[in-house]
Amino acid sequence: MKFTSALSLMFVGTAAAFAPSSISHSRSTSSALFMSEDAAEVTPLRIGTRGSPLALAQAYETRRRLIEEFPELEADGAIEICVMKTQGDMILDKSLMELGGKGLFTKELDTALLGDEVDICVHSMKDVPTWLPDGTVLPCNLPREDTNDAFITAENKIKTIADLPDGSVIGTASLRRQAQLLSQNPTLKCVNFRGNVQTRLRKLDDGVVDATLLAIAGLKRMEMQDCATAVLDWGEMLPAVAQGAIGIQCRSDDERSLKYIDALNCMDTHVCVNCERAFLEALDGNCKTPIAGQAKIIDGKIVFRGLIAMPDGSLKYETEATGEIADAVEIGKKAGEDLKAQAGDKFFEMMVEMSPQQVLGQITK
Repeated sequence: MKFTSALSLMFVGTAAAFAPSSISHSRSTSSALFMSEDAAEVTPLRIGTRGSPLALAQAYETRRRLIEEFPELEADGAIEICVMKTQGDMILDKSLMELGGKGLFTKELDTALLGDEVDICVHSMKDVPTWLPDGTVLPCNLPREDTNDAFITAENKIKTIADLPDGSVIGTASLRRQAQLLSQNPTLKCVNFRGNVQTRLRKLDDGVVDATLLAIAGLKRMEMQDCATAVLDWGEMLPAVAQGAIGIQCRSDDERSLKYIDALNCMDTHVCVNCERAFLEALDGNCKTPIAGQAKIIDGKIVFRGLIAMPDGSLKYETEATGEIADAVEIGKKAGEDLKAQAGDKFFEMMVEMSPQQVLGQITK
């Protein structure tokens, strides 16, 4: 089948991709390693991460970039990858909405960071709540990958969402994707589809669903982009807030870690992500509300587009804004306020009052 060989190659290739590789030391930097009382012992920089193949790919990308900026970190034991399971990783038979939404993939990492078990945490930014625990900061975003969603069907027989036959079954755990799919074709049936990328593709290959959607960024980071049938533009499927962005968090008083990760920050990405997160914060979104939001820098201006919808796609509100890069956070905030005004209090009251079962009932009816 289509994905079997790709998945096999991915698992073989993953180990090679994650393994340390030779790094050019063309950049001159002063040593930043901490030494213990025993001068021969290096205090490692401990990177906290989830254990999925995608999370590990992101952690090792961070490691690679750190070594490029600070060649002394290539020394044996200078960087440790600390893998931990989160609640979101362990409970796969329920939707994120039923489990409580945001923070499911970050709480354990936050605890480890505040407990000095790790020095920095690497996150997929779309999983990070708009609030951070006291004593932590997230000052760094790596250069952003393509933010769009990939549309994936078995054997590439169906090329677009519009080509899906009525009644097709789509595997996705995202209310944002479900709402936008159903607004295009209300006959589609969306079913909870969780697990890592490899698990989801295997289910598709086994015929459990007719199609699925995944972030193309994750596929690219694992060199699996050839699995995509098509990459959807914003008009077909507006991506999630902060999709495609990697964030690095540390303790606010950890000058050593701050020095390292400040050197990795991509300001364009950071500005766009902050705009999107301000939009999400203004909406006070929860995992029962389908929300999408994306910002880009085009010709020296920040361009933002956002939407909210009913879970069944029957209602959808959209907004667009353009402004100065320096005003990115305010632009995102005002866009969120605009959508709140468009939708009205009743819309958000319904979202709060609806139980997860009611929302899922709308989607799967």
